Parts: sequence; structure tokens; C-alpha cells
Amino acid sequence: MAHNENLEMKELDNELDIKLSKPRSSRFFFLLGFFGIFIFAWSGCYNLYHHKFVDQKEKVPVNESSLYEPKYK
Repeated sequence: MAHNENLEMKELDNELDIKLSKPRSSRFFFLLGFFGIFIFAWSGCYNLYHHKFVDQKEKVPVNESSLYEPKYK
């Protein structure tokens, strides 16, 4: 048994390893999640704007009485 204990490999400490540096990894995962949600929401808003407002080619008929300056007969 003593012979097997000497053969075990020791892990090298790496400062950039996520498993070893808990504060660094939690900050990394927070920023990853925050920017992931931010980019997802921004792209959704952009697509809604682009497909609903920019590409509107048809003019919707509006009653003249409901305009900002209404026209009555």
C-alpha cells in the first residue's frame, strides 16, 4: 500500500483553473449569465423592431375622426 501512495499524481495548482478559484469562477459565471441574458433580450427587441416597424410596407387605414387633429364631416 505504501508503494501505491507514492505513485499517485499530484495536481498542479493553476490560478486560472475554475475549480480552484471560487471567487473568480463565480464572477465569471455571473458575467457570462448577465451578458448572455442581455444579448438574448437585446436581439429579441431588435428582431421585433426590425420585423414589425421597419418592414411595414402597407398603410393601415385609420378613421379621420381618430387622428391627432381629427377631421369631422
